[in-house]
Amino acid sequence: MNKTIIITGASKGIGRTIALELAEHKINLAIVARDIEKLEVIKKKAEESGSKCICIATDLTQPGSIRKVTETTLDAFGTIDVLINNAGIAASMPISETTEKQWDEIMTLNAKVPFFLSKEAIPHLAKSPRGIIINISSVVGRKGYVNQAAYTSSKHALTGFTKVLSQEVLPLGIRVHLIAPGGVATEMVTTMRPDIDATSLIQPEEIADIVKFLIFAKGNAMIDEINVRRFDAPL
Repeated sequence: MNKTIIITGASKGIGRTIALELAEHKINLAIVARDIEKLEVIKKKAEESGSKCICIATDLTQPGSIRKVTETTLDAFGTIDVLINNAGIAASMPISETTEKQWDEIMTLNAKVPFFLSKEAIPHLAKSPRGIIINISSVVGRKGYVNQAAYTSSKHALTGFTKVLSQEVLPLGIRVHLIAPGGVATEMVTTMRPDIDATSLIQPEEIADIVKFLIFAKGNAMIDEINVRRFDAPL
């Protein structure tokens, strides 16, 4: 049976790369983002690789969008085997200049959406022979950087949620993993950290390789959290 995998934030960056690399394994993909045009491009490429793919164009922060993701996926494929919570936003500003609106936007997409999308998917993942949830966090989920207080708070929240989630769904046979990369060569990082030498950034393909390992690895070993740093970054 083909795996059915939901990927949020799939229109660009890490999510896009994960989708295209997983497509090479001829699986069922439900790719989620707001930009339907970008999703359609990825869908075409995925289908050229032999995968079945559906686009779910939605703003995950809006009411009803989370239910839409699971219901659309189930209507198309009948199962959900893997959920990859990748969608996220970041902003660089001091605490003194952070507005309540900015705080709410960041916390909603980075922490609230993974929480409730996981909750919605759990009953279906429990029916899978090997249900998996992968949360894409960040180095700021365990460290703190000046001018990134709201972003850091959201990723710390995601890390804490993942730790509890993994324990609660263990009896259901669902595996939960957290990937926390440092600077990855995406639009987000170049905006947040223009000071970093672009040649030293982690490539999205390197994160996609980790995702593939977690999904397709066999055996009883359980990986809770993978911290990935740039080669020249401090521990």
